[in-house]
Amino acid sequence: MRIKKLKWVPPGKDCGLCGCTTCDAFMEMVYLMEKKKEDCPYYSPAENPEETRIEMEAVYPEKDILNKEFDFVLTHLPGEISARKIVLPFRGDLVEKMNIKEGDVVLGRPMGAGCPIPHVLKVMEADPITGLLYTWVIGPQYTREGRPVKDVTAYHMIGFEGIAQPVKRDPVIGERQRFLPGFCMMSLGHTGVTNMILEKSCGLHVRIENIIIM
Repeated sequence: MRIKKLKWVPPGKDCGLCGCTTCDAFMEMVYLMEKKKEDCPYYSPAENPEETRIEMEAVYPEKDILNKEFDFVLTHLPGEISARKIVLPFRGDLVEKMNIKEGDVVLGRPMGAGCPIPHVLKVMEADPITGLLYTWVIGPQYTREGRPVKDVTAYHMIGFEGIAQPVKRDPVIGERQRFLPGFCMMSLGHTGVTNMILEKSCGLHVRIENIIIM
């Protein structure tokens, strides 16, 4: 990933008045939607009438790490951090016992699907009945900074939801296809069955379930 456009940046004073130690840390939290540009005392709406936005331009390989082609790349919905990831902790009661709720960050590995990497996930919705967590992947840097994380250890990877960017084929309802999650650090192709396709101005909004890495 590389920064494509940044409409506003703080002045680089590292004053700490926003609650962050550095301006870079502040902009990371703006990107994660944990801070707003207005939290910076040097931000002026009059001088910056356009919405602050960090746009990321992703560079994807033609094949994944296993030298296999994929049909499409799954990217984030407009205004979101990454493609939505739907997970179920191995013990669904942990959602209630650990009081996992919207805004929390959880850590765990998608065991069973074939992925060896623990993921750091920001919760957008937690279902207390089923134990399902609707999340965004935010990356390992968060845990390295000593921020609070709720460790569920392992989870089932139930599905993904986002915008499909076709590479070779469009997603097809009911078919198992190979796709690349845009946030995958290993650049590892996943397979899944598409059970929803919505044509929107931003692209094809799809939901993919029955995830298997193979």
